[in-house]
Amino acid sequence: MGTHHTGPPREIAALDAYIKLMRAAESVTARSHAALPDTITFTQFAALEALYHLGPLCQSQLATKLLKSGGNLTMVVDNLERDGLVARERSADDRRFVRVALTPKGRRLIASAYPKIAAGIVREFSALTAAEQATLGRLCKKLGLGK
Repeated sequence: MGTHHTGPPREIAALDAYIKLMRAAESVTARSHAALPDTITFTQFAALEALYHLGPLCQSQLATKLLKSGGNLTMVVDNLERDGLVARERSADDRRFVRVALTPKGRRLIASAYPKIAAGIVREFSALTAAEQATLGRLCKKLGLGK
């Protein structure tokens, strides 16, 4: 399904491409994350995954990694902390900095869920050849950088 917009060909082409990009991203995400535990949201999973692979991060660093606002991430971390999956740690050197770290419960959850999600993503991307995946990656990076 493309745009219903009537305008210059350049606008129609851009809007059609945008719709296809967003629909593909939503579809792939929904299918590949079907194994996500019902107890966590996609953004909570993303936060747990970042902490799992990168280690404890300041809340602002975590927000930047996830492309989320500070306010939105505060709510995500609040809920993860409430559920015992992460803990906040104030820096001894500068109490303004709050680091977020996985708890043992959070580490077990993400260690169990991550391989299933990764397998789902690999399965979804098997629709493309390795060369097509590389091309898609380059195009997405170019688009994301606005260049």
